[in-house]
Amino acid sequence: MSAILDHPYLLFLVTVVAQWGAACAGDAIRRRFTAPAEDKRVDFDLVRAATLTLLGLIIGFTFQMAVTRYDQRKTYEREEANAIGTEYLRADLLPAADADKVRTSLTGYLQLRVAFYTIDDRASLERIDSETASLENAMWQTVSRAANANPTPPAALAVAGMNDVLNARGYTQAAWWNRIPLAAWALMGLIAVAANLILGYGERQTDSLMLLVLPVVISIAIFLIADIDSPRGGVIRVPPQNLIALSQSLAAGR
Repeated sequence: MSAILDHPYLLFLVTVVAQWGAACAGDAIRRRFTAPAEDKRVDFDLVRAATLTLLGLIIGFTFQMAVTRYDQRKTYEREEANAIGTEYLRADLLPAADADKVRTSLTGYLQLRVAFYTIDDRASLERIDSETASLENAMWQTVSRAANANPTPPAALAVAGMNDVLNARGYTQAAWWNRIPLAAWALMGLIAVAANLILGYGERQTDSLMLLVLPVVISIAIFLIADIDSPRGGVIRVPPQNLIALSQSLAAGR
């Protein structure tokens, strides 16, 4: 199920078919067996309204979860850019040779971070992660070696700045892994199917078009939630605008 959540368009089609099938099944049960008796119609309407209300609440809560995670990813992208830019300036606190090496490494590191946000190919992402880890290790070795050779407060600032750069990437990766739990998706899907089953069963006469309206509306909401929650799937992405702006700024300042 986790794989389909990274493809919101496919998820939309699946949820429409599943809910419409449930609505048609409810209508078939009504026609084959018996419709709710008129003396029980009030109770049935109460159950239907309560089910739809619960579904609406779950969709609302899940949407809020997705938006919160999306905002978190945007925040960490900004913090990554700030950390890299700060360390680029703090490189002046190191000896000239080490400072040049750190600046060159940070420039390449910045391009890798931009690529992390914009590339979807799995093989390319694995290569980017490998190169990023190697570059992080090289930058840390350079900064720590310079600080150990000359343990002064300015050198300590450079070390702290590099530590912020490395931590920022870790926070970003954690935010990209922090998705809506599968249990929440499963619960929302079950209640959506149940709501459409009740809707079809409660019809007074068969109307295929009306049975399709609610599945489409709910599926659009589910599509939007999945799109926001998926870092690399769908339309809504986290653009690395701060990282790109920093890259352009550094290039202009050379």
